[in-house]
Amino acid sequence: MTMKIKSLPFRQIHLDFHTGPAIPDVGAEFDADEFGDQLTEARVNSVTLFAKCHHGHLYYDTNSPARHPHLPKGLDLLGEQLEACRRRGIRAPIYISVQCDEFAATTEPGWRVVNEKGELSGAPFWAGWHIVDMSSPYVDYLADQIAEIVKKYRPVDALFLDMCWDQPSCSPWAITGMRQAGLNPENAADRNRYALDVVHGYMQRYNRLVRGLNSGKPLPIWYNSRPKVRLPLEKKYLQHIEIESLPTNLFWGYSYFPINIRYARTFGLPCLGMTGRFHKDWADFGGLKPKAALLYECSQMLAHGARCSVGDQLHPRGTLDRAAYSLIGQIYQHVAACEPWCRDAKPVTQIAVLRNLNAGYNIVAGEALEGTLKVLQQLGHQFDYLSAADDLNLTGYAAVVVTHDIGLTETMVATLRAFVRAGGALLIEAPAALRNGKPLLPELGIICHGESPYQATYLRFGRTMAEPGTPATDHVMYERGIRMTPVRGAVALARVVEPYFDRTWAHFSSHHQAPPDKLSRYAAAVQKGRVITLAYPFFKAYASHGNIPYRQLLGACLDRLVPAPLTRFSGPRHVEVTLTRQARRTIAHVLSFCPQRRTPASDIVEEAFPLVDARLSVKLPQRPKRATLQPIGLALPFVWAEPYAQVSLTSARGHDMIVFEG
Repeated sequence: MTMKIKSLPFRQIHLDFHTGPAIPDVGAEFDADEFGDQLTEARVNSVTLFAKCHHGHLYYDTNSPARHPHLPKGLDLLGEQLEACRRRGIRAPIYISVQCDEFAATTEPGWRVVNEKGELSGAPFWAGWHIVDMSSPYVDYLADQIAEIVKKYRPVDALFLDMCWDQPSCSPWAITGMRQAGLNPENAADRNRYALDVVHGYMQRYNRLVRGLNSGKPLPIWYNSRPKVRLPLEKKYLQHIEIESLPTNLFWGYSYFPINIRYARTFGLPCLGMTGRFHKDWADFGGLKPKAALLYECSQMLAHGARCSVGDQLHPRGTLDRAAYSLIGQIYQHVAACEPWCRDAKPVTQIAVLRNLNAGYNIVAGEALEGTLKVLQQLGHQFDYLSAADDLNLTGYAAVVVTHDIGLTETMVATLRAFVRAGGALLIEAPAALRNGKPLLPELGIICHGESPYQATYLRFGRTMAEPGTPATDHVMYERGIRMTPVRGAVALARVVEPYFDRTWAHFSSHHQAPPDKLSRYAAAVQKGRVITLAYPFFKAYASHGNIPYRQLLGACLDRLVPAPLTRFSGPRHVEVTLTRQARRTIAHVLSFCPQRRTPASDIVEEAFPLVDARLSVKLPQRPKRATLQPIGLALPFVWAEPYAQVSLTSARGHDMIVFEG
């Protein structure tokens, strides 16, 4: 049974404290009152505090040799931080590092992960942490630490267990465990399967442990560093969901959070977004991101129905950076002002996008998943991501998008057919639409003639498929597609122009693909009733190549399938519009920021992008009594053209909430 936290604070800090044993003056300048007062001044109402760091050191009163060697005797750093927070009504989850424990890896090298070559994790002169094996006795060592911490500081608000990824290992402990489970340690797939089983094993164990120490009540535990596609299996261990994403680091980037929150929020658990105050990444001491960037990231969390968390790292001497908390305080002042229109607000969506469960932790740039975010966000549609799984539930959605990389099972096909028969719309790309070269659903309305022999072809739009101003030319498609034609009763929405030949060493012309030759009989998009089938992986192509005609074609298809979208926006394409709803309010969040790739490894947001007379129409169940611009409290005139209320917005604030009441 899924556990659930009733409410999460909106203004949180994740306070790292990974402090190596070579640091001599740990906690030397810590002052509990100054610490608590700075958090209060920055409007923080929750802070995650460190019991144990990646170095494996402990920061509280304990007889364990893992206690940081330079933490002064008698200083219970964690205990004093907790007490300072409790006196001020600040929630304080406790942080414990899991697979990164340098102290344990050094003192018990037999607990370290072993790769398939028999090598211990980490090179001898590697300036980083060595990874411990959770199938070794380390799992018991960690259980004892968790128990000590919970007993010492109960009642504990929550635990944050970090570095909990699936870690394959060929250690004696792992090999024994795999053999006992009937798995083959020589097989990489079996090693991966066992790694996942190990994680679920310790999740279950630690949940039971802390529940027993918490008078039989569940204690919220967040297991960090897990791929979000594991949520269908792991939601039973959780009371909330956190999404760590420091977007200025391209390990995450600015696509990671919006993709994952649109997925995570469908599981019915409270959600929290986590960014960082750093210019680059964790522990970037002296690096402070621009105010506009932090405003964008926190406002984006609010816009998607999540709470906010900003990552920081305490200086080893125990002092908070005043400039950092001045910045955080300014942003949290805005968050606090927005809270009345964000508390208990639920996202309002219309389109479901199926998400491949074979993906890992990261969002791979240039693939279909990123493409769906960019296309649908830029077109202003309201959408969620759903697991591409047999328990697919499409209730409440008007349309479903299935990209080329989704493998549909017979059960999922049956669900899609029932959805279409009930009046739902389907936009599906080849080859997801095919099995053994034949259409999976008769509703697709296509005849497949095999894969195109050409890597690059050209698209010719019909008059109804091009946006005003679209150049009347044949538009190159860089990705290979299939050859398809419509059946009787179906219509080709766009046609394929094939080149003279594919570019090879034997025959090529000019610098790139061969030019278009003549119009073929094949269709790029076919519609039959409420279903449109695409011959190409358009979403991947848009993510990979950014060719605007791809988005224009997809937009025209969606206009046919969803003729009454929840929002219509007339303004710059970078603007993000999201809808949420409270009991008697519909809230349209409008975000106008434009990240720029200013270095090879980071995107920078330095200022908000002003909007001038940008028009937004929101579909509502009835005429609203009033419209206001929040959090500034300005009354907005609106035009009612059933079922849409239209307003005009001029703003340089970056984040505005247009609230329709009644």
